[in-house]
Amino acid sequence: MCLAVPARIIELLPEGMARAEVGSVVKELNLCLVDDVEVGEYVIVHVGFALSRLEPDEAEATLALFAEAGMLGEDEDDTAVGRA
Repeated sequence: MCLAVPARIIELLPEGMARAEVGSVVKELNLCLVDDVEVGEYVIVHVGFALSRLEPDEAEATLALFAEAGMLGEDEDDTAVGRA
């Protein structure tokens, strides 16, 4: 089964890369599939690639469901989302 999760862009990096956060987990991801992403925007991430933009209210609702299900741990090793 595949899982794509919402992540908020916190830093744009060279070579079409970015840092994004999901809960307290920060990951680097590739932006080559989404044009003109800006810091603060939410994207859907799967296997390290941003697939599309996501409206903030939609992203926050999804992240709230992940938190309710216990999927947003404080430690990357403790969260299923952090390993996605």
